[in-house]
Amino acid sequence: MLWSLIKIILFVAAVAVLAWGAGFLLESEGGVQVTVLGTEYSFGPLQSVIAVAVLIIAVWLLIKVVSLLVATWHFLNGDETALSRYFDRNRERKGYDALAEGLMALASGEGRVAMAKAAKADKYLDKPALTNLLTAQAAELAGDRRKAEETYRKLVEDESTRFVGVRGIMKQKLADGDTETALKLAEKAFALKPKHEETGDVLLKLQAEKEDWSGARQTLSAKLKNGQLPRDVHKRRDAVLALSEAKDVIADGKSIEAREAAIEANKMSPDLVPAAVMAAHGYVDQGKPRYAARVLTKAWSVHPHPDLAAAFAAIEPDEKPEARIKRFNALIKSQPDHPETKMLLSELHIANEDFPQARRALGDLVESDPTARSVTLMAAIERGEGASDTIVKGWLARALTVSRGPQWICENCHHIHAEWHPICENCKSFDTLEWKTPPMSEVAMPGGVQMLPLIVGAIEDNSGADGPGPVKDTDAIEDAELVDDPAEGDAKAL
Repeated sequence: MLWSLIKIILFVAAVAVLAWGAGFLLESEGGVQVTVLGTEYSFGPLQSVIAVAVLIIAVWLLIKVVSLLVATWHFLNGDETALSRYFDRNRERKGYDALAEGLMALASGEGRVAMAKAAKADKYLDKPALTNLLTAQAAELAGDRRKAEETYRKLVEDESTRFVGVRGIMKQKLADGDTETALKLAEKAFALKPKHEETGDVLLKLQAEKEDWSGARQTLSAKLKNGQLPRDVHKRRDAVLALSEAKDVIADGKSIEAREAAIEANKMSPDLVPAAVMAAHGYVDQGKPRYAARVLTKAWSVHPHPDLAAAFAAIEPDEKPEARIKRFNALIKSQPDHPETKMLLSELHIANEDFPQARRALGDLVESDPTARSVTLMAAIERGEGASDTIVKGWLARALTVSRGPQWICENCHHIHAEWHPICENCKSFDTLEWKTPPMSEVAMPGGVQMLPLIVGAIEDNSGADGPGPVKDTDAIEDAELVDDPAEGDAKAL
């Protein structure tokens, strides 16, 4: 309110001063006389003031006209002027509008529209890094592979967009199945930007597929250094790579290097079953059976596995069954309630022809967690105790219907492998194999395996049955071999 009052007062004062000045000039005598071409012009005081004001305005307009003519000349000559900057701003606005519309079309999945908008943006903007990137991605979306690769190659020529171009071509080569070229491009992209996590993963996968274990270990170390991997994950995967490298050394016949590489892999990840098995074999070759037993016992305490039991048995291949049972106690006592331990102990007693003890060792495993291996062991026990062929065949028939037990399964694609590999044979993913039980699928079909117990005889209680006397366990295993058991650690192996 006060400020409005002040403005009104100032306005009235200014009008009063102008009115006073105009009256003063009208009452004043004299003036200005101007002679032009012999003609004399006389101006009064007020007229003189007005003439000066008009003259100032005219001079200002003349300067502006001259400046406009000069700017037009520079514009026509190609120099930067205010006029050219005006047109440039207009073009830039149109270019950024087209770029924004192209990005919206790309996000909406309209590849062709995005390509058209990218071409329009390229026409108005001098930003090849932006427009070429939009063009390449739009061409990929539209299925124009040739245009996309051509644009990515333009991006490679610019230092600021070289990584984007190399990565784009790498992804195209991967889609085409050209892993050789993709590997070289991945190496170059990783060298340009080593902190890019996706590129590091692609490079590691390709190196593992090509069995470049040394290069893969270097890439893995770089990922750890850049903070892209937890230290425990790096330790595990480095052990997997060291184990794979050791297998290559074995294939080349370099036994000393193989033993050292296997022992190194086991030290990095003691719970890695293949590494423990290979390290144990290395210690046995060195004449250090106690070290081998220690490695296998430690691995068994973390992850009981039939391969560990087979390697433990191979430490003393010619020992008697009684001595083997005694020696295996060091292995068994770490995980006494594990199903693998129960089956291992049962196999040991079957090999010793102590079938009642084998049954007690197996416990209720065939009822609580039946697998093809445990049911096959039960068939061997029944045969060893003198049960009839009907009962033995009934157990073998049941072995066809229950789960096959734990196997090497890829966590990524759930493909089942007969043995451990660093790379999944199906989806080519790295270090995804896990020892676990696959889901059991029931197939309902008349006359299928569900009816086998009815055909060969049902499983019945053999207590008090008069049958043939106990037979050697080799006969039991011959019947057990009718079942395709994936596990290696059976009574025959031990």
